[in-house]
Amino acid sequence: MTDVKFSKEETDRLVNKLKAYFDKEFDQEIGAFDAEFLLDFIAKELEPVFYNRGLADAHSLFSDKVDELGYLIQELEKPAL
Repeated sequence: MTDVKFSKEETDRLVNKLKAYFDKEFDQEIGAFDAEFLLDFIAKELEPVFYNRGLADAHSLFSDKVDELGYLIQELEKPAL
């Protein structure tokens, strides 16, 4: 798996969200450097958990749709003699 890379715009948006979160929840201002450092940590250390959860959710959805398709195909069967 490769490291998560954010565009400049994504990084700016996420850094601003982290700064706002710290200000609101902890009544503490953090600078852009600290917020970007935290973002890098989260991306590196926590991303695999979220990535794997996304894969599991996609697999579950796909399996449900395949099962549904199987039932629809069975409904098309014609009676045999």
